[in-house]
Amino acid sequence: MDVVLKYRGRVVSESDIELVRAVIREHPAVSRRELSRKLCYAWNWVQANGAPCDMVCRGLMLALERAGHVRLPQAKGIHANPLAVRGRAPRAEVDVAPVSGNLKDLGPLEYRLVRRTREEAIFNGLIEHHHYLGYTQPVGEHLKYMVYALGRPIACLAWSSAVRHLGPRDRFIGWDPEARRRNIRFIAYNTRYLIMPWVRVPHLASHILGRMARILPRDWERIYGHRVYYLETFIDPERSRGTCYRAANWIALGLTTGRGKDSNSHRPNRSLKQVLGYPLQKQFRRLLVELA
Repeated sequence: MDVVLKYRGRVVSESDIELVRAVIREHPAVSRRELSRKLCYAWNWVQANGAPCDMVCRGLMLALERAGHVRLPQAKGIHANPLAVRGRAPRAEVDVAPVSGNLKDLGPLEYRLVRRTREEAIFNGLIEHHHYLGYTQPVGEHLKYMVYALGRPIACLAWSSAVRHLGPRDRFIGWDPEARRRNIRFIAYNTRYLIMPWVRVPHLASHILGRMARILPRDWERIYGHRVYYLETFIDPERSRGTCYRAANWIALGLTTGRGKDSNSHRPNRSLKQVLGYPLQKQFRRLLVELA
């Protein structure tokens, strides 16, 4: 195969480019969005739940145009990116009376999946105003949970698609670049974890992590059509030792290089983070290396 371009893990050949040109010729009046959907179905480029990968496909189409391989139809309009212009999440109005005591005093904990519900705005506001990193909108596959006790939210957890390149994790799993490309969707990344600052209950944070390890894979498969076999997160060693993760049996794998995904040098351009991982299956290495 004559490889012309690689984009987001997809190899594009000359025959692929000919297909793009043919679809453009056959449908000169449709929007770029509709073109990307037609290409996704022609390539069977769909997510595990059957939804087309049209956002990524549109990026690929633009990359082909910039490289001079195709000429796309004129954009029908410039639409503001709602994620780019998103304002700061408003403060959530919740009961902030102190919560203390023992774990058993909280009674049963309720884990609510709040993405695309009325409670999502509360989640966003709590993260924005009480987590030191604030709120950023996840991209790709992602889920948001609020944990309730005594009728009140006491914790928030956000999970998203995994970071693409992460040396300590890749070495721990035994990934080469091809296995990582095939199977990275089977990892979920804990992007935010917040115990409300007015909650002081020993062992609560590690207890919630233990329950999430059982709840998250089922919800992920129900919503996205595939399970996850491994969880990961970062901590900033200058702020935290990650005690709750370690108490929940997460494994410290090493430090990041301190270089972001857009770095073009070998020098760190941000603080180093500790990488933590949690296998959900005993045979996680076999699943993550051999799955297609």
